[in-house]
Amino acid sequence: MSAAVDPSRLSINQETIKQWSMTDLAEGCAEEGVTGVGLWRAQVQEYGVERTARLMRESGLTVTSLCRGGFFTDIGEAARARALDDNRAAVDEAATLGTDTLVLVSGGLPHGSKDLTGARERIAEALAVLGPYAEERGVRLAIEPLHPMFAADRCVVSTLGQALDIAERFPAAQVGVVVDTYHLWWDDQAPAQIDRAGRGGRIHAFQLADWITPLPAGVLLGRGQLGDGSVDFKAFRALVDGAGYAGAIEVEIFNEDLWARDGGEVLRETARRFRAHA
Repeated sequence: MSAAVDPSRLSINQETIKQWSMTDLAEGCAEEGVTGVGLWRAQVQEYGVERTARLMRESGLTVTSLCRGGFFTDIGEAARARALDDNRAAVDEAATLGTDTLVLVSGGLPHGSKDLTGARERIAEALAVLGPYAEERGVRLAIEPLHPMFAADRCVVSTLGQALDIAERFPAAQVGVVVDTYHLWWDDQAPAQIDRAGRGGRIHAFQLADWITPLPAGVLLGRGQLGDGSVDFKAFRALVDGAGYAGAIEVEIFNEDLWARDGGEVLRETARRFRAHA
């Protein structure tokens, strides 16, 4: 049995309380004593990158990650060039926000393609360009494997082993991985791959969400509040802590029922669930 989680490790991903504005997020987290936040590019861009960075600093908040970069799997040269430009911008935004972690959702199969191997190779080709650019700016690229149900349209990297096979082509200071319980809870190879990632210094982010059924239409918004589903969070944390990761633990939940509730109530509930289940 793992020791009780340190509550100061809690980071609230912005999508968990999507109903809140950027200022609501900063004020609410500061009021509840939550010191870490994971941010999303669209909301940051809407509020303003420099303005967001200043708000986070003044609120005493650490930006634990920025989501998302990626989508590297297009075949056409023009589309691939646009992806590289967009990811350079994402790296610059992360650096301005003061976070050292840019989460990557790598991209699904291009329209009409069934070539998973080729798609994964194009991810590596993009990282060969972006890794040095990010390192120069103090930002690490974190490949997030997504559950296999997303392989066709969102992410051809479905397991931690696949993510590490790509990441290990590059220095750990440039490319690592995200351990997300929602995407990895089912995989009996996850413990060995978490150990592998830890030995290489490649666990750049650790995220929590529960697996609940039935899945909603479109499946994207099916993440559950901690403790409502099938994931053994304490076991996952023991693996990740044992692999040497001692950083923030982000709760990232996409769930319309949570978004329909009062944001402060959701934050307080999430903090309670974190202490009880993580």
